[in-house]
Amino acid sequence: MKLLITRKLPDPVLSKAREVFDVTVRDNTAPLSRDERVQSLSGYDVVLPTLGDAYSADVFDAVPEPRTQLLANFGVGYNHIDAKAAKAAGIAVTNTPGAVTDATADVAMTLMLMTCRRAGEGERMLRAGQWEGWHPTQLLGLHMSGKTLGVVGMGRIGQAIAQRAHFGFGMAIKFYNRSPKEVPFPADQIADLAVLAAAVDVLVVAVPGGSETHHLIDTHILNAMQPHAHLVNIARGDVVKEDDLIAALAEGRIAGVGLDVYEFEPKVPQALIDMENVTLLPHLGTAALEVRVSMGLMAVDNAIAFAKGQPLPNPV
Repeated sequence: MKLLITRKLPDPVLSKAREVFDVTVRDNTAPLSRDERVQSLSGYDVVLPTLGDAYSADVFDAVPEPRTQLLANFGVGYNHIDAKAAKAAGIAVTNTPGAVTDATADVAMTLMLMTCRRAGEGERMLRAGQWEGWHPTQLLGLHMSGKTLGVVGMGRIGQAIAQRAHFGFGMAIKFYNRSPKEVPFPADQIADLAVLAAAVDVLVVAVPGGSETHHLIDTHILNAMQPHAHLVNIARGDVVKEDDLIAALAEGRIAGVGLDVYEFEPKVPQALIDMENVTLLPHLGTAALEVRVSMGLMAVDNAIAFAKGQPLPNPV
């Protein structure tokens, strides 16, 4: 059975895959082109795609009788795959939930600290040789301890962020979620996102990508935030409308932002790069070796279950 892995994964993942499959590993770190996506559906029994490999409805339409029967996605987010179109084409889709939770929550905390405490700005100053020594009013930021955190999306990752913030920093937790949610720590669910935005010192976005959350954070929500508040996005880039975010920052309507994802990734607007109150990371959410190994092994386990005719562990 032939398996295509669309980008190189850590060696333990490749070794496990090769125990079961005839494996092809694509030697390119960029997402699949449309031609490659179309060819993959006719050339392989299983494809292991990841972020940016856009299996849209027109790709499935281009292969009326696909050889591929499973897209074993590497990643918990699968908004780059039209799951309904895949199902209509007779192709199952799986993902890797759980493996990414703690690492992504850690990066959210990193961004929260960096933007609130102006760490990126300070490092740039030092590296540029512009630091003239400590003084009492230099780079004064927002003290996170005891403040209020708003979490947009209280799934696995949202809960992990909230737990770190509450138990580690004594932050009060408020959250917005599409459905009622009981959580094992003190937290208030707010039914209206704008009301949540107005009530918090830091707003962190942790919702899945897709049409339902596209531009969820726009001018309306940004205007609701307090001028001293910070926004952090570790979800998907297009959940935040970047043009609205740039305007809010330029006009001083919010104090700062920390981003690990971007609306037109990997393109990052120059306006964001030029702003000192913006912390920018190159999509590091799960970038720890053991995490990427766990994600890869979970994706391969889905593929192996398919090959053995067993129930898929993580269908979407």
